[in-house]
Amino acid sequence: MESPVASVAMIDEPAWLWPRTPPIRERKNIPTQWLRLDISEGRNRQVRRMTAAVGHPTLRLVRIAIGDWSLAGLAPGECRRL
Repeated sequence: MESPVASVAMIDEPAWLWPRTPPIRERKNIPTQWLRLDISEGRNRQVRRMTAAVGHPTLRLVRIAIGDWSLAGLAPGECRRL
């Protein structure tokens, strides 16, 4: 059996996530939900299209890994040699 092309899970807002500048617009009457989305192949604006299709537009998109490369252990603006 093949692995799924995409998987999604609802999560709490990550504590490690840095503040966005400028801040994202405040939506007082619409609840905000954080999602973890794993895809095996990304197309142009695919995540934004997927979330909009189910009625939840993407307000913030943070890529934390590509293949074996990950942001784990890096501070904003920091880099490491591979």
